[in-house]
Amino acid sequence: MAPGSQSTQAPRRMPMPRGPMGQAGPGEKAQNFGPSAKRLLGTLRTDVPQLVTVLALGILSVALSVTGPKILGEGTNVVFAGFISNQVPAGVTRQQVIDQLIASGNQQQADMLSSMDFVPGAGIDFDRLGWILSGVLAIYLFASIFGWLQARILNGVVQRAMHRLRMQVEDKVQRLPLSYFDKVQRGELLSRVTNDVDNIGQTMQQTLSQVVVSLLTVVGVLVMMFIISPLLAVIALVTIPLTIVITVIVAKRSQKLFVAQWKATGVLNARVEETFSGHSVVKVFGHQREVEADFRSENDDVYRASFGAQFLSGIIMPAMMFVGNLVYVGIAVVGGIQVAGGLLSIGDVQAFIQYSRQFTQPLSQLGSMANLLQSGVASAERVFELLDEEEQTPDDAPAETAPETASHLAFDDVSFRYVEDAPLIDGLSLEARPGSTVAIVGPTGAGKTTLVNLIMRFYDVDSGRIVLDGVDTRAMTRDDLRSRTGMVLQDTWLFAGTIRENILYGRPDATEQEIVDAATAAYVDRFVHALPDGYDTVLDDEATNLSVGERQLVTIARAFLADPRILILDEATSSVDTRTELLIQRAMSRLREDRTAFVIAHRLSTIRDADLILVMEHGAIVEQGSHDELLTKKGAYWRLYNAQFEAPAQEQALPVVVGPAPAAQPPTVLELLASEGEPEAAAEESTSM
Repeated sequence: MAPGSQSTQAPRRMPMPRGPMGQAGPGEKAQNFGPSAKRLLGTLRTDVPQLVTVLALGILSVALSVTGPKILGEGTNVVFAGFISNQVPAGVTRQQVIDQLIASGNQQQADMLSSMDFVPGAGIDFDRLGWILSGVLAIYLFASIFGWLQARILNGVVQRAMHRLRMQVEDKVQRLPLSYFDKVQRGELLSRVTNDVDNIGQTMQQTLSQVVVSLLTVVGVLVMMFIISPLLAVIALVTIPLTIVITVIVAKRSQKLFVAQWKATGVLNARVEETFSGHSVVKVFGHQREVEADFRSENDDVYRASFGAQFLSGIIMPAMMFVGNLVYVGIAVVGGIQVAGGLLSIGDVQAFIQYSRQFTQPLSQLGSMANLLQSGVASAERVFELLDEEEQTPDDAPAETAPETASHLAFDDVSFRYVEDAPLIDGLSLEARPGSTVAIVGPTGAGKTTLVNLIMRFYDVDSGRIVLDGVDTRAMTRDDLRSRTGMVLQDTWLFAGTIRENILYGRPDATEQEIVDAATAAYVDRFVHALPDGYDTVLDDEATNLSVGERQLVTIARAFLADPRILILDEATSSVDTRTELLIQRAMSRLREDRTAFVIAHRLSTIRDADLILVMEHGAIVEQGSHDELLTKKGAYWRLYNAQFEAPAQEQALPVVVGPAPAAQPPTVLELLASEGEPEAAAEESTSM
């Protein structure tokens, strides 16, 4: 497509099938959690070196963190031993104190002291305690630094992965055929491109680091617990199967709700986009209540799915905390018994209790992260569904090309249908010679817009061929074909930016003089100087600071600047005043000069001078010829013409005049320009006739 041209939509827009909750129908089945999660992790494949660094930093951080409680336990032993040594008089040995306790029948105290290293009467060894505390401080400091570095590198990995994913989605959207956009609501597509991709990024950002740290912490803490006390370690291990069972049960039920949540969100976004785009229409026809009711219903769908998903996944954390507390009680009781029996020191029990907290906390985090993972994978499924959509057929390689000046377009026995069992165009043949204007008329659904879609290769023909100077357009690349073609559509589309930038969209490398020449030819230069910043006037949302007619003239200037050899014009004068309509018609007439033009005609008075008029009904050309020839035939064109211009006379019971020169001839451009006080324009029009 030439720059600045726009796609037209097929006349048959297929509604998106809806399920019971307004979701996509059964054709959009979600993938399983496992394959989707694996594919999501595959997006990180290009950052393997960074991930290895993240893993190494995680191991260092966790290794330092799990040694801290053990060393801190030694500090507790120093303090407790010092306290005991103050209770024992100096001059006796440690063994003598233990023997005296045994002799006096205090076997339990003797067992407890036998596990301690103390010097009677020495008190607390503050030098040793200071070294221990300094060592613990250094350990935790370096653990924090390694953890920060790990998070920083991982953040870069995730953001790059999301950048690549967004680029993949953007590239995919550009490769999708027009038929995909005809059947998918824009709000639903935008939800996948924005909300779902953002949710994936947040999920990966919040879970990857925690998963790595949590798993490493579980392993490291478990090793330290077995070193201190195998019995207490076995008690702590009870949490692992309980965690797995609870997580699997909850995840299995919440996964479906997370999928429903994001699908319902997409439907709701489609509703909002549709309502806001057509806000004025909703107001005019008084459908606010119906719109509010539809929004309320779809919003309720999102609420129910979100509430159910969050409620179920929210059960995991409290359940893990309950299991952790039970294990904590068991460790405290059994550990106390072992201390009393001299099997463990007080410092070891203290360290083990810290380890038990460190052990259950990452397990609880792993369980709670199932909440985020379920949501993120549900979004990933929706994005992957988009990435897996069938693309338009690739261009031939090597592709053929037509001469730069090619403008001879012909349809050769072309057949096409949008739906398999519903033929639309069947056996169509026509020829548009260079420099000619071909007008296409017919009732709604006759196939006029479909003809344009086939010329632009928005759709490919089912049989037959379309040739440009003897070259089958299917053998050309789409970019090559569309670069030779310009379009001015009934629905104008201007981009955010200045008027100059919108005209430049037709040819970005154009000079300032070429911009002004194109604007002058399209009558844009007439009104642009009345704007506060001229060509640098910034268009607001939907270009509402320009009138409908002015917006249309800007799109014509854009097409002038592109200078295509083939033009497709969809008349857009039905919603403008008479003066602006004349300017648009004159601008489009200038644009057609020396170019092969296809004009989709709505007002038959505007195409009386066309070289060839095609009358279409049900996808077939039922008549073709000049204006006068078709009126003489008194066929389909004659009926359309009389229906358009003789209706008022029929309503007044006046006789209908038919033939090549009807009594109710519409005023000419020359007459209207003169009546509008445009003598110069009228003179120019008279000269060109």
